[in-house]
Amino acid sequence: MSARTPADIGVIGLAVMGRNLARNFARHGHRVALYNRTPARTDALVEQFGQEGEFVPSHTLAGLVAALAVPRRVVIMVKAGEPTDAVIDELAPLLEPGDIVVDGGNAHFADTRRREAALRARGLHFVGTGISGGEEGALNGPSIMPGGTAEAYRSLGPLLESIAAQVDGRPCCTHVGPDGAGHFVKMVHNGIEYADMQLIAEAYDLLRHAAGRQPGEIAGIFREWNRGRLESYLIEITAEVLGHTDADTGRPFVDVVQDRAEQKGTGRWTVQIALDLGVPVPGIAEAVFARSLSGGVPQREACRDLPGPTETWLDSAAADRFAEDVEHALYASKIVAYAQGFQQIQAGSAEYDWQVDPGAMAAIWRGGCIIRARFLGRIEAAYQADPQLPTLLADEYFRKALGEAQSAWRRVVSTAAQLGVPVPGFAGALAYYDALRAERLPAALIQGQRDFFGAHTYHRTDREGSFHTLWAGDRSEERR
Repeated sequence: MSARTPADIGVIGLAVMGRNLARNFARHGHRVALYNRTPARTDALVEQFGQEGEFVPSHTLAGLVAALAVPRRVVIMVKAGEPTDAVIDELAPLLEPGDIVVDGGNAHFADTRRREAALRARGLHFVGTGISGGEEGALNGPSIMPGGTAEAYRSLGPLLESIAAQVDGRPCCTHVGPDGAGHFVKMVHNGIEYADMQLIAEAYDLLRHAAGRQPGEIAGIFREWNRGRLESYLIEITAEVLGHTDADTGRPFVDVVQDRAEQKGTGRWTVQIALDLGVPVPGIAEAVFARSLSGGVPQREACRDLPGPTETWLDSAAADRFAEDVEHALYASKIVAYAQGFQQIQAGSAEYDWQVDPGAMAAIWRGGCIIRARFLGRIEAAYQADPQLPTLLADEYFRKALGEAQSAWRRVVSTAAQLGVPVPGFAGALAYYDALRAERLPAALIQGQRDFFGAHTYHRTDREGSFHTLWAGDRSEERR
């Protein structure tokens, strides 16, 4: 390609994700300008993958900007936080009004809102963009969640849609909403991912330590599940992990891995923001806390001798039937976790006036991303039928599925309690389900307690207004 031919898009930051995204653009016929603060990484990409498309390498940001067609479109793929701010501070003075800066990292949506406002004041578009699918997705087709202005998406969208995963002829990419909407939705996506992984891990633990199945056998069960309504990327890779044997020891791979799950923070953000919004997401919270608990080595070691149940295994006949019950419990608990996540998306959209379409989010998660799954099509259909659906649990399909699963779900949770197998995800999901369907909750007592010790008032069921009982006096009631 001639050095004078302008590039369609630029990529800053050529670690694994940035490199693969740049290659994906090039493979789809886009001319890609490249920059990395370590020039050797830029040169290595061109040397190794230059045959895949047209690249314009640069060893300076100014050179990258000069190589781009107007309006310039630049994707930043560096570490979230201060490194992203540092790149923006250096890049922005080189750009002109109407140019588009894309942050493809896992940024906190509040940072994205701040950056968008600052660059908007300079006449620049800032597009916080969630990208899911890991390094494989970045190369072969991720799920892409861009925020920013509609004007920016008209210029940027066709490029992103061309490299996104495709399902039923549709790209797994759509304009999510203004300023921080894209990164907010990606954050919730990751929170749902935490919950999904926790539930799958609990299903494995039940089959292993209640039903006595070995990892190889459980791998077969997961492969069978992946042919049905639980079909998903996470179920698929779970079977692969459980079926893998450690080459050094000959033991099941899962038995040689330390049982301490790490996290990078997006699940924790999801729970923190849910608290700020007043949205209950106990499924995601339990998953985050379960990872934290797994890393609490001193506490776990100190509690090894705590008493537990004398009965710790199912008999053989019960064990044979147990896998079917666990499948029902897993499916029902997944529905609950996704319902909580989508409720949080709706609450965030309302809080920040983003107008996010939840059905469209389900659609773009059907391919490319980590939580891609068959039943996301059901979620999309639910929101198409009722865009204002207050919770997925009220949709007719999911209501029926939960009703059919509840007996098995309850058996699994009670069996886990009897045998001492921890299932915070399954149990929490069932408690959430029961709380939503309850005619009355014990919150009435809590509000009475609050009024007693703090005069916080309460509302009555039989008339309007706020009331307070004179608990320290004659216990008469007064309107406040």
